[in-house]
Amino acid sequence: MRGSLRGTRLAAVLASVLLLFGTATACGSGEDSGTDDGKPAASGGAFPVTIAHKYGTTTVKSEPKRIVTVGLTDQDAVLALGKVPVGTTEWNGGYKGAIGPWARDELGDAETPTVLKDTGTGPQTEKIAALRPDLILAVYGGLAKEQYETLSKFAPVVAQPKEYNDFGVPWQRQTEIIGTALGQQTKAKELVKGVQADFKAATAEHPAFAGADAVMATPYDGIFVFGSQDPRSRVLTDLGFTLPADLDKVIGDEFGANISKERTDLLDTDAIVWIVADPAEDEAKLGKNPLYADLKVAQQDREVYVKESSDYGNAISFVTVLSLPYTLDRLVPQLAAAVDGKPATKVTQPAS
Repeated sequence: MRGSLRGTRLAAVLASVLLLFGTATACGSGEDSGTDDGKPAASGGAFPVTIAHKYGTTTVKSEPKRIVTVGLTDQDAVLALGKVPVGTTEWNGGYKGAIGPWARDELGDAETPTVLKDTGTGPQTEKIAALRPDLILAVYGGLAKEQYETLSKFAPVVAQPKEYNDFGVPWQRQTEIIGTALGQQTKAKELVKGVQADFKAATAEHPAFAGADAVMATPYDGIFVFGSQDPRSRVLTDLGFTLPADLDKVIGDEFGANISKERTDLLDTDAIVWIVADPAEDEAKLGKNPLYADLKVAQQDREVYVKESSDYGNAISFVTVLSLPYTLDRLVPQLAAAVDGKPATKVTQPAS
């Protein structure tokens, strides 16, 4: 797997059980209260706001000016809400400031954020402290409690919500949580409604999506499939597709897993989205795998191939309020071709 699917994401998940060491002096703090209902709550105007998460609750007392995003895709919601982070965390794409092409208009002429790294050992504590943050966002992330406590010495930290797997928060909740932290609950809801309208338009235009089943996968160490808790799979279900019935039972309580040869049947869906290094090469390799090549999804060319290192491939893994319109413009026509009931219809690559 490359960046979006292999290194950082998997390393970050593993890193959630590691400790983060730091020698920091306090310059801000999150405040824990006795309630933790999993929902953001505001008291008295825009601020202060109190947000529940995996490790309790955090109170943001006033409008944040210097925001650092530790969550791997949190910068998109911040930008969509009219703020520019002073620091972002690099995940995939290698983009300047960790800002993808789908978010550049929102960045505009503002100063490009400082890019932080997470190589699997946790956030870069000293570099985060040097940015003098007054809010640290780790919503789409997997902070360990020790990491959360260390970062809380610098500023209020909004960690991942407890009701989802690490790295499993839906883009709608991510946007709403960050909107609350920035005192922009109403705008966040409007942004969510706007993207949901894009999904509704796509499903209305393509009724064949409803009731069809689909799955996202990648040929990593065999075949790796994404489960229902992964944001990528939710793109399919939001478009009306269903996931294979036994998918979560097979992969367990994870965002995805490699499947055994005996469970290749999970791939025999009405459409399959392959996230691959090279569409042409990987399609040829999969065609030589007799267990896969004998499935109807392969024989009837109901496959969508997405180059993981392309802007499109990066966007399909980001799954944010800004990346989703970019993704849908490319993915929906491919899925429509895959499920039109005509094997002769070729699923073409988007122009850009």
